[in-house]
Amino acid sequence: MTTKTPELSVPNAIKFLIGGTSGMMATCFVQPLDLIKNRMQLSGTKTSTMSIVSSIAKNEGILAMYSGLSAGLMRQATYTTTRLGIYTWLFEIASKDGQPNFFTKAALGMAAGSVGAFVGTPAEVALIRMTADGRLPISERRMYKNVFDALFRIIKEEGVLTLWRGAIPTMGRAMVVNAAQLASYSQAKQALIDTGYFQENIMLHFVSSMISGLVTTAASMPVDIAKTRIQNMKMIDGKPEYKGAIDVLGKVIKNEGIFSLWKGFFPYYARLGPHTVLTFIFLEQMTSSYKQYYS
Repeated sequence: MTTKTPELSVPNAIKFLIGGTSGMMATCFVQPLDLIKNRMQLSGTKTSTMSIVSSIAKNEGILAMYSGLSAGLMRQATYTTTRLGIYTWLFEIASKDGQPNFFTKAALGMAAGSVGAFVGTPAEVALIRMTADGRLPISERRMYKNVFDALFRIIKEEGVLTLWRGAIPTMGRAMVVNAAQLASYSQAKQALIDTGYFQENIMLHFVSSMISGLVTTAASMPVDIAKTRIQNMKMIDGKPEYKGAIDVLGKVIKNEGIFSLWKGFFPYYARLGPHTVLTFIFLEQMTSSYKQYYS
């Protein structure tokens, strides 16, 4: 991912609003992939994308592929907007003495990602639970009506701190994702341009995003699976199912094999690249429209 220096014609507040909105619009397209990925990570057994899709279509109906959409939108509204706001603020500070170098940008991205992830964790918890609900027997389902119902019930039934369950691995994942995306996206983009077959357009952004997504997925999935299981866990005999991220990873490797740390790789990868591309497309179109009609 690359970020251009903010243009004076578009106020920062509008930039944050456009950034969050573009992420929400992209989520409307990739939400089914998020659901499949979460179901695979929580399965505890060997499974596949097609078996998950088949099971959902057969037992819950095809519209269930969009379960948890309200939580996905809330996550983008909180995480993406905060990350963009923090990054822009830090970038402006770092740019006072000239253009920051690549490693400085990576550090700023990691810092912004971790803060955004902390703010977005409540929506993330709701998203994980809502997308996972359909795989449980009816008697064990939480049956949240929407993200607001989920948040209110979690506070009422489990306490407000439960909204930040898994915050540390969520923030860790965000830092890994931001660092990996920044490095791999810029490197892939430059390498493709150097071949002479690509130029600055949507196709270049798409191919670069898919290459970046492959690297980012491989790097971040072990942290992501720990986050997913912690946020979905229930209390067993008054004790939490997992003690922390390290406990999750240890149990997964012991009981399911080391390659289970990358369970749900394909839907995660298929979601990450297109979501980045769609976000940038919507971002550019809305920014252009704002300049045309309001600047």
